[in-house]
Amino acid sequence: MLGLKLLTDPRWANIAESNLEEILSDHAWCEQKAATNAITLITQNSEHQELVDELTAIAIEEMQHFQMVINIIKERGYTLSRERKDDYVGRLVKFSKKDGSRNQAFIDRLLFAAMIEARSCERFRVLSLNIKDKELAKFYHELMVSEAGHYTTFLNFARKYSTDVDVEKRWKEWLDFEGELIQSFGTKEAIHG
Repeated sequence: MLGLKLLTDPRWANIAESNLEEILSDHAWCEQKAATNAITLITQNSEHQELVDELTAIAIEEMQHFQMVINIIKERGYTLSRERKDDYVGRLVKFSKKDGSRNQAFIDRLLFAAMIEARSCERFRVLSLNIKDKELAKFYHELMVSEAGHYTTFLNFARKYSTDVDVEKRWKEWLDFEGELIQSFGTKEAIHG
């Protein structure tokens, strides 16, 4: 369904589970950044009422996820680490087209968001199926379902609002690029790491 070219090795879940405090902190910041991205898309494209409505709901949901992860961190006696640079996301940002028409930049921002949601969904699935912690396995299963919905929303908006982009062709380029990129990741306790 997601079209990802390379799936995460299930052994990545062992890396994540070996340092739950770190993976949970990283996850919390991913949720915060997802909310920020939705708000940025609203701010830059407020003429699209359906997008404003849907992405407002997503931004709120992402902040609720942030709060849920923070609560798990506190309940377990962990400390939220400082936010850190996400190299995976940084490389996706560099791949984004910024020099075309306003519509091209808008569509690429939507595809960027869809890509991150797709990979997050896939990583949450790996965690839900492979970690021994039953509470977290259930939590990640629930979030996997949510991320799948967000992925679909962003991709559908790209298709709906494109005026000068072949969305299917560009989405394939995103999938191909990410398939190569992800080969360098999956070795540390980070959602995209």
